[in-house]
Amino acid sequence: MTTTEDFAAYIASLPRVLAGAAALFRDAEGRILLVEPNYREGWALPGGTIESDDGETPRQGARRETLEEIGLDRDLGRLLAVDWVPGTSRPPVVFYLYDGGVLGEADLKSIRLQEEELLSWRLVPREEIAAHLPGATGRRVLTALDILADGSDTAELENGHRVA
Repeated sequence: MTTTEDFAAYIASLPRVLAGAAALFRDAEGRILLVEPNYREGWALPGGTIESDDGETPRQGARRETLEEIGLDRDLGRLLAVDWVPGTSRPPVVFYLYDGGVLGEADLKSIRLQEEELLSWRLVPREEIAAHLPGATGRRVLTALDILADGSDTAELENGHRVA
């Protein structure tokens, strides 16, 4: 085998990790924008899988997904959290969560759902996050809200729990 073949075999033998990115949008009252996918039960943040084959970065992926899903093309703010979520029936996923900012009334009126993937959207107060986003996703959002409130640094999470 040549060095190139050895390197290709080595790369092919490495474990796979998925990556996703989302934006945390709020309204003036601090409610969180959630979307309802049509391909699974429950609610989600605007976001999705990073298209790494195209060289997309997490920030670019979150912005692209936001535009595709809800029709808003906005510069995203700072990275609020990075979350490693182990998988059982799928590879582990690394989630990046960015500050989408506060949406004004005109922004909310301009939301256009991607009908191929989404049924609806809603604004949810903090106290209802866990009911709409159970598990790691809800913990990730609550941590991000704390970071926005107190100005602390980006959170490193494992399955939605702070580790550092």
